Amino acid sequence: MLSSEIIKRPIITEKSMLLVETQDTYTFSVDKRANKVQIARAIEELFDVKVIRVNKLTANRKKKRVGQHSGFKPIVTKAMVKLAAGDKIEIFAA
Repeated sequence: MLSSEIIKRPIITEKSMLLVETQDTYTFSVDKRANKVQIARAIEELFDVKVIRVNKLTANRKKKRVGQHSGFKPIVTKAMVKLAAGDKIEIFAA
């Protein structure tokens, strides 16, 4: 798998931005088939930073309803990546 296929998009929310400011931890939406080693290599290759730790979590699907139609939200896999001191990813800068 290519690095651009593993990392889908950054997750920019209030909670993720607080993690960036306090713990140098960045959150990304990733491919569900990728493991932690592949995610770390993809981040290092795409953003030229040193990855210390990767936490991967898969959110369960949630039931949603619109009128009489019901269905499920898609399953989302997130990766929380801790970088070495001094490294930053510029797309998260405000």
